[in-house]
Amino acid sequence: MAARLKKKYQENVVPAMMKEFGYKNSLQVPRLERITLNMCLNEAVQNVKVLDAAVAELMAITGQKPVITRAKKAIANFKLREGVPIGCMVTLRRERMYEFLDRLIHASLPRVRDFKGVPERSFDGRGNYSLGLREQIIFPEIQPDKVDKSRGLTVSFVTTARTDKEGKALLRHLGMPFAA
Repeated sequence: MAARLKKKYQENVVPAMMKEFGYKNSLQVPRLERITLNMCLNEAVQNVKVLDAAVAELMAITGQKPVITRAKKAIANFKLREGVPIGCMVTLRRERMYEFLDRLIHASLPRVRDFKGVPERSFDGRGNYSLGLREQIIFPEIQPDKVDKSRGLTVSFVTTARTDKEGKALLRHLGMPFAA
C-alpha cells in the first residue's frame, strides 16, 4: 500500500506544480529525495552510554536503525578526539520517508508548544530545507516518562528542486505548515 503523502504527491502536487511553474513534463516537477534526521550529542564525549538512548529514540521515531557518527577532526577546546562517537543519524527514502513526513506534519509538529508554523528562511539556496526541533518528545512514539534528557534533532529535507521557491512550493503542497 502506498503512503498517503506519496499518493497525494502523484495525484495533487504534480499537476498543481506543473500549472504553477509551467513545466511541460511531469518528470520536471521537483520531488522529495530523502529525509535525514541527525542528533548530535556533546555529552557523548564524556559518556558513550548516552548514545544508546539516542539511538533507541531515533529508531523508535523512524523505524530504521541509526548510524553512529564520529568526530572528523580533533578539537582540543571541546576535549574531542578524532574518531570518537558524537551523534547518530538516519536517512529515510521512499515509503518510510513519506510515512515519516506524514507523521511529522500531522502528529508531531502540532504537539510543539506555541507552534505557529515552521520558519521559511531555513532553505539552503538549492531547494533543500532544514528544520531544527528542540526536543524529541513531540513524537508520539517517544514516551515522555522514559526519556532521561531532552535532546534536539535536525530534520533535513533533500529535494530535486533547483531553487528555494520550487522547494518551498513542493513542501507547502505536501502540507508543511510554514509560518505566515
